[in-house]
Amino acid sequence: MAITTRPQALALYRSLLREASKFTEYNYRMYAWRKTRDSFRTNKNVTDPQQISNLLKDAKENLSIIKRQVVVGQLYGEGRLIIESRSSKFPPG
Repeated sequence: MAITTRPQALALYRSLLREASKFTEYNYRMYAWRKTRDSFRTNKNVTDPQQISNLLKDAKENLSIIKRQVVVGQLYGEGRLIIESRSSKFPPG
């Protein structure tokens, strides 16, 4: 990854994880976390600048989708499940 895009990618990664943690539904939250981590880990060795810019563009689109879905989930959410720990904000791993 180029030097100029690395900080952008890391900031985008943190934003995606932060937004994913706002899901009220456990399954959506865990899916978004897993998907984000797996996508960034899979593409960490990409060196082609065009492909990197496409991946960052896709990640930004996914961030806007997650933001919208979080709002919808908060409007119609049912609350936390019994398996969820009240003290843990982020999933393990």
